[in-house]
Amino acid sequence: MLPLECGLWNTITTARNKPLKRREEQLRHESESPTALDLPMVEPLPDGTRKYFDICAEKLGLVPNVLKAYAFDIDKLNAFTGLYNNLMLADSGLSKLDREMIAVVVSSVNRCWYCQVAHGAAVRELSGDPVLGEALVMNWRVARLSARQRAMLEFAENLTVASSRIEESDRQGLRDAGFSDRDIWDIASVTGFFNMTNRVASATAMAPNPEYHGANR
Repeated sequence: MLPLECGLWNTITTARNKPLKRREEQLRHESESPTALDLPMVEPLPDGTRKYFDICAEKLGLVPNVLKAYAFDIDKLNAFTGLYNNLMLADSGLSKLDREMIAVVVSSVNRCWYCQVAHGAAVRELSGDPVLGEALVMNWRVARLSARQRAMLEFAENLTVASSRIEESDRQGLRDAGFSDRDIWDIASVTGFFNMTNRVASATAMAPNPEYHGANR
């Protein structure tokens, strides 16, 4: 059963803070394939899934294409949303912004179009800083970051580029920056999750919702 919370960040809004799309507009686009694969959504959607999509449309002003992409198999959709919500929304020493920043940096390394666009929008919203979202996509080292954030993102980048080269000195660097061992687990888990989703999104040519491009700029 899907959680009755759309955990894919907060309401996407225009500069005037108005939702970009309403539920009735979303219905028109549900038949459009979000990937290059011929994997249509289950019809009809189970009641729980339909309710979850309705909550997303109400909270976000859209149903994220990644959810539509997984909706050809409800068990896979449930597994994806359950893990996403646990990693990105559950209690953690990492803030929601921390986790979204990791998502963007990992996606930038992997050149994942979907996740750079979608999670870049989330960073802009959570930080209130459009420049930060752009910097993390293009070159996170030019961003104005705390020492703690820099240590976190450097670890995430190194884990993405060459996971087998991570050593105790890398973990100790995170501890020295103020992270607990539980935080290190969470940094590694979020990094690992987005390395997986980046590859699925790129392999299937998953398209980001157009609304993300202009959101929170």
